[in-house]
Amino acid sequence: MWISNHWKEFKILECSSGEKLEQWGKYTLIRPDPQVIWQSTKTHPAWKKCHAHYHRSSQGGGNWEFFDLPSQWNISYQNLSFHLKPFQFKHTGIFPEQASNWDWISQKIQQAKRNDLQVLNLFAYTGGATLAAAAAGAKVTHVDASKGMVGWAKENAHLSHLEDRPIRWIVDDCIKFIEREFRRNKHYDAIIMDPPSYGRGPNKEIWKIEDHLYPLLQSCMKILSAKPLFFLLNTYTTGLAPGVLSNLLGLTLYPKYKGKIQAEELGLPVDTQNIILPCGASGRWEN
Repeated sequence: MWISNHWKEFKILECSSGEKLEQWGKYTLIRPDPQVIWQSTKTHPAWKKCHAHYHRSSQGGGNWEFFDLPSQWNISYQNLSFHLKPFQFKHTGIFPEQASNWDWISQKIQQAKRNDLQVLNLFAYTGGATLAAAAAGAKVTHVDASKGMVGWAKENAHLSHLEDRPIRWIVDDCIKFIEREFRRNKHYDAIIMDPPSYGRGPNKEIWKIEDHLYPLLQSCMKILSAKPLFFLLNTYTTGLAPGVLSNLLGLTLYPKYKGKIQAEELGLPVDTQNIILPCGASGRWEN
């Protein structure tokens, strides 16, 4: 398991009965987590005095209950900074478990010492991986279908003092963008992607990860450079085990480029319980 244990401004304080108590900078939040199936005693006092609590609805979705939480606040990891705000589906704007991937991306780019390294970040959300790659010295193309998410990522770049770095901000459907880049004969030395389990495109095209992820990886092969540096595939889809990600990378990248493949669960330490909370999975190919 790849554990994100270098945070100074975030921690999971305790987990019990389908919920996790988290510290986000100065604020404590209670959010649901389907992995927390144990009913241990809630000993931390912040359970009774949090700043916001997201309540899951039995009909699906849910809603926030606010006590004393600002509409927006900031948090930092290493040299990166992020705007946070509570919004739909319990999210805050970043996934802290991705910090282990940010560290890996940064290390790979810095160790490569390659000029003009081109990195493509697909389904790029609010830009954690984009900022990690840009801060390490890469030229980054950030692609997400949501104009709001791309705008949020730009704000995070400014907050991290990376607004002058060579980052292309693209609002587009990721599959169509790849097809256009192929026609333009554009190539990338590294690709990062975090595709959703299910979604709809701008023309109501249905995306189902179990049907479309493998063809997407095959398309990405067409825009990789002759000597790519790495490929990072991340997923939160229930049922897609790390071994599945390893197989996907092994069937697409390995036959052409060889290299090394690893796949693991991502995890976050739980402060008072001496356990690790699983949080999705990632597959890494590196040359």
